[in-house]
Formats: sequence, C-alpha cells, structure tokens
Amino acid sequence: MFSWGGRVAPHTATPIGRLLNLRADFSSCSKLFVGGMSYDTNEIALKDAFSQHGDVVEVKAICHPDPVTGRSKAYGFVKFSSETEAATTLEKMSDEVLDGRSIRVPYANRG
Repeated sequence: MFSWGGRVAPHTATPIGRLLNLRADFSSCSKLFVGGMSYDTNEIALKDAFSQHGDVVEVKAICHPDPVTGRSKAYGFVKFSSETEAATTLEKMSDEVLDGRSIRVPYANRG
C-alpha cells in the first residue's frame, strides 16, 4: 500500500481477463491500411473491392492535403471480422489496381 499524506491508498490490480483482452487487441491483425488510393475512391468503392475477400466490418476512406507538400493524400482502413480474412485479403489485394491506382495493402499500425 502507498501512503499519500497520511492516507493509505489500497493497491489496485487490473483483472487478468482485462489484461488478456488488451493483449488480444494489441496482437489483432484484422485491420488493413490501404495506401496509394485514387482521390476518387470513396468508402463504398473500398468496401466493394475488399468485401470480395472477406467480411468487412468497418471502412474509412481519408483524403486530405499533405502538410509538407500541400498535395492531397488518399488512404484508407478496412477492418475484417477475423484475422484470417484480413490475411487472405492482404495477399490478394496488395499491388492491385483500384480506381486506376496501384494500391499498397499492409497491416494497419495500432496507434
């Protein structure tokens, strides 16, 4: 126990189940990054292309100017219902052409 100005604060522990869930979240590989997208690619097109390879549960398409160059950057994220579907899709969609652009598809970094 810690003593803070004469008051005793009991030791609080994180339940093991919660720790395991956090670890599962960190090791999860069901979310893919999609780089090099066309500026015209929207979330519907992204979902249509990726759902051919698995159950897509979340899609986010982002287009904004690069702060250094001022040129627009277009990228997105696709989350699958399982790591297996994400792995299969990663193999099949890497370097594919979507809306006229060759896309890059690695796993998304956890931020």
